[in-house]
Amino acid sequence: MSTSSSVTVHILDKEYSIMCPQEERANLVSAARYLDGKMREIRSSGKVIGADRIAVMAALNITHDLLHKQETPEVQTSSATREHVRDLLDRVDLVLATDPNERQS
Repeated sequence: MSTSSSVTVHILDKEYSIMCPQEERANLVSAARYLDGKMREIRSSGKVIGADRIAVMAALNITHDLLHKQETPEVQTSSATREHVRDLLDRVDLVLATDPNERQS
């Protein structure tokens, strides 16, 4: 039986505490770092303004990369991995949707 604990991650200069099973902690931290990197790339381009829009563009880019890798025959992505990515994206969406300090247009 796994126990959940709060994991603190930093994404685009904000701190988020997310409940996560202990055995998934490293994966969550890794995913947060990856997302943070993608969001910083988008923000630094200067073409997208606002954390919500940057998050959506990052999610689209990550999803595009994932789907492109699925089409490549030498890379087999399991359905569990796809589900894990969807779960992480849902968590990010939830955190952004519930943080009123990040509302920018």
